[in-house]
Amino acid sequence: MYAIVGASGNTGSVVADQLLKQGQKVRVIGRSASRLERLTEQGAEAFVADVTDAAALTKAFEGATAVYAMVPPNISAPDVPAYQERVSDALTAAIQKAGVRKAVVLSSIGADKPEKTGPITDLHHLEQKLNSIAGLDAVYLRAGYFMENLLPQVGVIRNFGMVAGPIRPELPLPFIATRDIGAAAAEILLSADFAGKQPRELLGQRDVSYNEVAAIIGKALGKPGLGYVQAPADQLRPALTQIGMSESMVNLLLEMWEALNSGYVSALEPRSKINTTPTSIESFVAEEFIPRFTAA
Repeated sequence: MYAIVGASGNTGSVVADQLLKQGQKVRVIGRSASRLERLTEQGAEAFVADVTDAAALTKAFEGATAVYAMVPPNISAPDVPAYQERVSDALTAAIQKAGVRKAVVLSSIGADKPEKTGPITDLHHLEQKLNSIAGLDAVYLRAGYFMENLLPQVGVIRNFGMVAGPIRPELPLPFIATRDIGAAAAEILLSADFAGKQPRELLGQRDVSYNEVAAIIGKALGKPGLGYVQAPADQLRPALTQIGMSESMVNLLLEMWEALNSGYVSALEPRSKINTTPTSIESFVAEEFIPRFTAA
């Protein structure tokens, strides 16, 4: 049996889907039963638990062959680092107390750094905590920059006629679709051929800059002149708080973007067949971005 944390989310849902398709027993863990219904209809066992509750997670992990672990985002938390630490403490305690032997963990590029990486810092802490568990075999999936981060550009383009964001226009980023992260995690869980603790980067189909992103979106929309503008922090801050982010979350994101822009956060591995994933930015724009833009 496999236990999946965040099973209603972008990556966890894909992990659960892939395992269920292979006829595996799957326990899906989430905040509410209703959010897990799609998976229970496919045969999964639902387990409702708060990810900060170590005792509940221990019960959820009992009997599991392996666990998919991650820290679900909480963008409105008044103290996001404190929330992240509670989650990583609970995950670590539950994995240890339940005697879990195999885990695939959602991490991020930049998790090698101990500080000044915004929300990535806690993923460094999570890796370090799990490293202390004797006998645990774990793969830390250090994923690139989520393509889903582009979806808020639907409103930006509609309102301002441009793509705008915090990243330097020419900076190549390893954009990755979250579905590819979930698929990779499921494959690793099914193979179970990993030993020890090891980071493994996932870098998307190729590196793409925001200038290139704007051109790709513009072509798909029939707006060939669509451009990208790097927005300063004083413009980003109120825009982010308006969509429900706490000041704590905004501060972390600004720190992460600065770390990306400076090169402090970057991929460590050379691109290879192992860390390259299939979904191109063109495919994501066609399949995910354009339908949302049209619906809006």
